[in-house]
Amino acid sequence: MMIIYNIILYLLQPLILIRLLWRSRKNLSFSYWNRLSERYGFCSGKVKPNGIMIHAVSVGETLMIISFIHALRNRYPTLPITITTSTLTASEQVQKKIHTEISHVYLPYDLPGSINRFLNQVNPKLVVIMETEIWPNLIKILHNRNIPIIIANARLSNRSIIGYKKIYKFIKSILHDITLIVAQDETHSKRFIEIGAKSKQLKVIGNLKFEVNLSSELKLNIENLRKKWISNRPIWIASSTHTGEERILLSAHSRLLNDFPDLLLILVPRHPERFLLVEKIVKQSHLQYILWSKNIIPLLDTKVLIGDTIGDLILLYGMADIAFIGGSMVQCGGHNPLEAVIHSLPILMGPYIENFEYICNSLQKEGVLIIVNNESMLVQHIKTLLINTNYRKKCGQIGLNFLLKHQGVTQRLLHILEKYIST
Repeated sequence: MMIIYNIILYLLQPLILIRLLWRSRKNLSFSYWNRLSERYGFCSGKVKPNGIMIHAVSVGETLMIISFIHALRNRYPTLPITITTSTLTASEQVQKKIHTEISHVYLPYDLPGSINRFLNQVNPKLVVIMETEIWPNLIKILHNRNIPIIIANARLSNRSIIGYKKIYKFIKSILHDITLIVAQDETHSKRFIEIGAKSKQLKVIGNLKFEVNLSSELKLNIENLRKKWISNRPIWIASSTHTGEERILLSAHSRLLNDFPDLLLILVPRHPERFLLVEKIVKQSHLQYILWSKNIIPLLDTKVLIGDTIGDLILLYGMADIAFIGGSMVQCGGHNPLEAVIHSLPILMGPYIENFEYICNSLQKEGVLIIVNNESMLVQHIKTLLINTNYRKKCGQIGLNFLLKHQGVTQRLLHILEKYIST
């Protein structure tokens, strides 16, 4: 099976290169192309060997590990750390938000030659992969080199299980080469066992996404921004939106404006390549809008602010009274609501929440998260929350208490890693 897997990977390389070139041209930048050598394991001079390697595939995982990286560096100030990502936007966030002494490169494609070349240069004493990245060659080669590999904050969706079960024997053999799988909760732990992992490989310590916090600098930025914006203006934010959601949200906003004429919607698409398209959709709605990237203060006639940057979402949450979390009105599985919860915001989501099942179900039981199945339900619940200030604030406070109660995962993970780092 591994031979077939590798043949397919090699055959796909021309298509992958064409796709990289196309994305570079589409984004009017050769950022996708300029560091192509890293994707084939050439990173000489860019990494410090004999340390720990941490892989965070995209922006969500990258933002999640920031506090963990800081804690790791505080505990092991001389330990070389290499962070790998797979996407351009994640790479930009690493360079923007994480200490410059920490090395960063793209994780190579999962080709035997590329992985071996990469590991010869990094030579890590430990590899930590965040969430669900299972790369067969990477895992096999690390196992053969006796380098421990840990899947941290591990999760598996029901959809993933269906796919993995089709190649059960193959994925089982790969999983058995993983040193430890540190799952978010018991549900995800059982799912890994269902696809072949051994129970002795599993440990449950909680979800790193609960470790979100507000720095003093961020609080000051929010406070200064609020002074510039119109005071007491009601604001709701729709974050991490996907194709098919923006038109629903804009229609709902137009209806809400009939009762709340000074209401502002902060609309933040999930993917930067959709920023221009979403701006076009907003323009078609005939609502007055501005772009966050232009650094313009929204006036009273501004009805929509489009969040067209990466990494500013947690700041924009601080300006809102209510949050809708996207990827949940369409079948994308939803996105992380906790960055909104840390701001004491009540949460609304659509019915598709399987990516954050435990968190969303728990918040729903606490009365913090409201599931809305359609536009009319969304409008009605936002109306209720805007009218009833005490109810809105109570929901937000309950959510914040719930989040704080589940923190401490970083220290538990550091404790687990200690025996691998110290050897």
